[in-house]
Amino acid sequence: MALSILSNTAATKAAFAMNSNNVQLNKSLNRLSSGKQIVTPADDAGGLAVSMKLGSSIARNKSIVANIQNAMSFGEVQDGALSSAAKIIDRMAELTALGLDVMKSTTDVANYSTEFEALQNQLFDLTTEKFNGVSLFNSDNGKTFGTNVDNMEVITSDQGGSGAKVSMSKGLLLGALTFKSFTDTDANQVGGGKTLANASGSEISIASSTAGSGFTLSFFAKATENIATLRATSAAGLARLQLAEDHVRLTVANLEAANSRIMDVDVAAESTRFAKYNILSQVSAAMLVQANQTPATALMLL
Repeated sequence: MALSILSNTAATKAAFAMNSNNVQLNKSLNRLSSGKQIVTPADDAGGLAVSMKLGSSIARNKSIVANIQNAMSFGEVQDGALSSAAKIIDRMAELTALGLDVMKSTTDVANYSTEFEALQNQLFDLTTEKFNGVSLFNSDNGKTFGTNVDNMEVITSDQGGSGAKVSMSKGLLLGALTFKSFTDTDANQVGGGKTLANASGSEISIASSTAGSGFTLSFFAKATENIATLRATSAAGLARLQLAEDHVRLTVANLEAANSRIMDVDVAAESTRFAKYNILSQVSAAMLVQANQTPATALMLL
């Protein structure tokens, strides 16, 4: 190669190598400092696109988990109300049985009736309970217990309405406590018949039962059976929601793992790469200094 002072090919190549090494060194520094494999879109455009979709799916599934937990809370509060209703009915049956005792005076029966009527009010209040503004039970006059079911659809998939869902029954508590007449314990429409849950001022006393025009013990047995059916239906929905939550949580974990394989940097491998380009960068700088001094050899010939 001819000795020239106008062009220094060795220095040019050394500068190019130093610049290339510095680019790789800076890329390693960015990856190690951020913990990400893809720092700029140019690093892996396809991988970045996949990661964006995975990240969006992860966020949606986490929201689904929160929604499922809210639905489970609704079901738990609903089950608590049903449990309280069953206890009230048991007490009402006990009071009715006590009122049938021929040893009890009219005053005694009236005293039992006072509590009996208060319990009817409490039962009615339970039928109007709400959870965050959403009614726990349906009191629609057009609904019939055992025939019409009022369900809420809880979305359990990040696909929305087209994905998986679980039906949660709002329950016809008032319908479960309402019968066609005092002689028929078949559950009836909410708006008709005789109901164990009465608003204040419309209660039926134990005295009416002793006179043959009130609730008999068979009413309470049937009401307890109806409430047991409501609790079983609610419990089935809660069981499905728990399974759905476990599935969505597992999905989130797997999606995060998949996203990690694309986005997260391998620190061990990147540290090795950083050491490599750190040394190459320093060596190329030293060689550039040497290459820049080569044209000075021409002075020895002059």
